[in-house]
Amino acid sequence: MAQSSRAIHPALVTFALAMGAFAIGTTEFAAMSLLPFFASDLHISAPMAGHAISAYALGVVVGAPVIAVLGARLPRRTLLIGLMALFAIGNGLSALSPDYATMLLFRFLSGLPHGAYFGVAALVAASLVPSDRRALAVARVMTGLTVATVIGVPVANWMGQALGWRWGFGIVTLLAVITMTLVALYAPRDAGDPGASPMRELGALKEPQVLLTLLTGAIGFGGLFAVYTYVASTMISVTHVSEHLVPVVLAVFGVGMTIGNLVAAWAADRAQSRTAIMVLLWSAASLALFPLMASNIWSLSLVIFLIGGGGGLGSVLQTRLMDVAGDAQTLAAAAHHSAFNVANAIGPWLGGMAIAAGYGLTSTGWIGAALALGGLAVFLLTLSLQRRSIRSMTLACE
Repeated sequence: MAQSSRAIHPALVTFALAMGAFAIGTTEFAAMSLLPFFASDLHISAPMAGHAISAYALGVVVGAPVIAVLGARLPRRTLLIGLMALFAIGNGLSALSPDYATMLLFRFLSGLPHGAYFGVAALVAASLVPSDRRALAVARVMTGLTVATVIGVPVANWMGQALGWRWGFGIVTLLAVITMTLVALYAPRDAGDPGASPMRELGALKEPQVLLTLLTGAIGFGGLFAVYTYVASTMISVTHVSEHLVPVVLAVFGVGMTIGNLVAAWAADRAQSRTAIMVLLWSAASLALFPLMASNIWSLSLVIFLIGGGGGLGSVLQTRLMDVAGDAQTLAAAAHHSAFNVANAIGPWLGGMAIAAGYGLTSTGWIGAALALGGLAVFLLTLSLQRRSIRSMTLACE
């Protein structure tokens, strides 16, 4: 694509893109911790307030493919700025929500640009480096999200408690505006893709390799969310520690996720498929250990750190989608985040069913391990079909 004569500084571009990931990660996870406060202020029950979290996730699932298809021809820099503008508006309006109905609407609006932003940002980051360093470039952008779980979420939660829950969404709005400024200053000025079309993008959904890679994430990543969603309740009811330690352990999770993201990406640039298999096995093993280590705060913190390391699967699958999506890069990259939000729905739902059936809070670990193994089974099937396809093409050419 055409570039201006302006020098491109990959580190500054990556920082700008990671700032957007930091803003998105902050609102996605902080909204859960602010739930009791906006529930009380809006005079609704906690379960009703939880629908605001679901509304955001629904916005991600719907928005990622729709925006990717409709915006495929736009210059990526322009699209990123527009997505952050929509994100800023959604969170700003969330902070001003007068009642439950408008809160649901504004959280849905906030979620719409989430997946498309990450997808396009990943493509921009990957375009700045050689092909054997793409996964690490994507991981550096995603580091913004993982660092948000360590820094952004506690700060937003503190502001929400000290100044009111509306400030928690207000700080995210400010972060979005900062991201827009940084992207405008540093992102490459591309001319867009005039050959792109909605039908070409939708063609990615006909590719079995794309669909199976998305399914791997939708199932395999669900295990992490099955445990993460109920870790606070587990700490209070099973580990029997003060609720003040919950943010500390969640920060430990964030540290594990940050390290796992970078390490898995480094490995994926050398052996992509093998790394995906190893990360899924790591997740299954650490999740299976959770029920055995939840009774003590030190062992619980260790296993939560290990579970967080499984978050490295995201950058690995994101890079794989770049390899198998052909010309439909934007839709495939954005749909990746829709798949992960499906995982965010499946994991807690199945974990909640196990708890409701009387198996206890720690049973989420077994559910999580089963989901990780399910994701592994799908991925192994994906590789098998890919090898068979390559073998058939080789025979046909002989």
